[in-house]
Amino acid sequence: MSSNPVAPGAPRNAEVTRNTAETQITVRVNLDGTGQSRLHTGIGFFDHMLDQIARHGLLDLDIHAQGDLHIDGHHTVEDVGITLGQAVFRALGDKKGVRRFGHAYVPLDEALSRVVIDFSGRPGLVMNVPFKSGMIGGFDSQLAHEFFQGFANHALVTLHIDNLRGENAHHQAESVFKAFARAVRMAVEIDPRAVGTIPSTKGSL
Repeated sequence: MSSNPVAPGAPRNAEVTRNTAETQITVRVNLDGTGQSRLHTGIGFFDHMLDQIARHGLLDLDIHAQGDLHIDGHHTVEDVGITLGQAVFRALGDKKGVRRFGHAYVPLDEALSRVVIDFSGRPGLVMNVPFKSGMIGGFDSQLAHEFFQGFANHALVTLHIDNLRGENAHHQAESVFKAFARAVRMAVEIDPRAVGTIPSTKGSL
């Protein structure tokens, strides 16, 4: 999958719609936003986590999802990850001038999480988050992995996520999503010393 060129100074935004027999999802993203969000997935805690991505990543996010929640949240959460990944990939264009790498440590009370991301063009996820509870409100904590796997596969990023400590599953999840947001923010920022260049010795990402 190749990136589309983005003219210097052009808005870095994208809209992607994904319709399947299980979900109907539309995602709009602005990488140079102010952290505004409009979120409706039907899963309250998941919306709360997506809001962390917008707020702490300074992304403007508009996500509307209708899924087969009468079964469970799996398809909805995974497909939002896929669609958000596709939207971020499109918004980045040819990746000229971006920092490419991002990392963040974020605490929330007793929980501490680390996220490292590389917009490498090579999808991969390593995630070590030993959630202390299977459910966080109405959200199955296992679905955090499905969200990040979908994002990594379709944004074409290498993503390492570690919860270093934590006793409360809500705190663990929120520190992970906030760290992800800060890492993405760092990675997609334009580096003023590298404007117009691809951050790779290969000349492409």
